[in-house]
Amino acid sequence: MTTNQGPRHGKTGKPIDSARLDRVVADARKASEERAAGYRDQALKLYEWVCGRCARTFTRENLRELTVHHKDMNHDHNPPDGSNWELLCIYCHDNEHQKYEEHLASLAAGRGGAKSGSGKQTTHNPFAALADLLKKDD
Repeated sequence: MTTNQGPRHGKTGKPIDSARLDRVVADARKASEERAAGYRDQALKLYEWVCGRCARTFTRENLRELTVHHKDMNHDHNPPDGSNWELLCIYCHDNEHQKYEEHLASLAAGRGGAKSGSGKQTTHNPFAALADLLKKDD
């Protein structure tokens, strides 16, 4: 009879120190929030409080809905001049990240083995007879 001693690593089978893992995750989140607070404050000082996509303007009352978007999608690339940032409302920011995820998915699909359409090339031309039809009217 074996006793359950908590979670184990999937490959090594060694016990996982959940408390240590929780500390590491909490520390990483705290560091990320501190970095974000720093560049957000800086971006709000550098730029007008206007969404760079939809041009919605913001005031102190709704400023929480204005976010900092990293143009190169690297949240650790924070040059002091703000050249990698743009202010976007939460909706436009979500849209930018969705477009990026869809772009990555399409790249992955294109590289993953068989190409779409099983390598077949389109041969049908719906306008092939158009020139002949136009000549008949002359």
